[in-house]
Amino acid sequence: MESAIPAHLRCPRSRAARASDDYNPPYPAWVARFDADTTQVVMAYLGVQCEGGLSKAMAAIEPLLGQLSLSHGPRHYDLAHYVDAQGYDTVIAIAYWDALAPYQQWTQQSAVTSWWQSPTRLTEGVGYFREVFFPHAERFETLFSTPDKFEGAGLLATRLSDEIREHGYWGGMRDRIPASQTDAMGADTAVATRPEPGRRVIVPGVGNAALIRSGQDWGETQGEERQLYLSDIEPVLGAGMDFLEQKGDAVGCFYNRYMQHIDRTGKPIEKSFGLSLWRTLEHMERWSESHPTHLAIFGTFMRVVQQMNFQLKLRLYHEVSVVRAEEQHLEYVNCHPDTGVLRAHGAP
Repeated sequence: MESAIPAHLRCPRSRAARASDDYNPPYPAWVARFDADTTQVVMAYLGVQCEGGLSKAMAAIEPLLGQLSLSHGPRHYDLAHYVDAQGYDTVIAIAYWDALAPYQQWTQQSAVTSWWQSPTRLTEGVGYFREVFFPHAERFETLFSTPDKFEGAGLLATRLSDEIREHGYWGGMRDRIPASQTDAMGADTAVATRPEPGRRVIVPGVGNAALIRSGQDWGETQGEERQLYLSDIEPVLGAGMDFLEQKGDAVGCFYNRYMQHIDRTGKPIEKSFGLSLWRTLEHMERWSESHPTHLAIFGTFMRVVQQMNFQLKLRLYHEVSVVRAEEQHLEYVNCHPDTGVLRAHGAP
């Protein structure tokens, strides 16, 4: 068993961990291990939204997917879909780079910039957005329930850790983030600026905002486990995700999207995830530790795990980043006012 924090990012703690040095977790978990020279990753959420069904949204995102295959494109991307609370089909390509330079080279290509800046984007009856985050390695963590399959940013890693110590308790997420050894990563005192009126809006980042992608893959489940996931876990999970999407501002959540993976044709894949941005890591922790919607998710999952005697084919993972204001690019074109962080910033 080893620490979730990689050796090259460990330092003497000035802030105490939530777990004692002799803590032993109740079940195994693993984290992705990145090369020491991977100091920053890029997560680009490139989305479209529209009324008129999934096929229209798939047609709208096709040019974006073509751009991802250009030189200096991402190491990996996922495609996912959901219908938001306003009834808009939303399709997002989540693209990952393992360094800032290739992302900058990719995004500066004329095929990317000219398409995004074209006035045509404002007249197609489709909303476009790009929410891009650039977390540094010391403000980023992953967690996997199985040792044999990566997801998301983990696909940029070179290997998986051995079983890690910092999980299975409230506060484990923070303890896995290297910066937590010395930094509270609390709320930034800077006041966000209200976006200027218009149909093409760039929203300023919020310092120390916390981003989480937390997913589940039930594609290999069978029999009783599959039934328990679909009938017991997923409905409770969906209710929690709906709460964050519709009322998350009350608990410090800027936005939440509960999405299902799809293939290039729009066919659903048996994998889903919640994607949310929070005012601070503490707000996220407070919801997970004490809010009835998350306690219901956690309690239902633990009941199923025990019923299955800890023998599960269900795969779980998450990735969490705490990002500075300057490590965020939030841009919306022709989007409705409740899209992403527009709602939180009072965009027109």
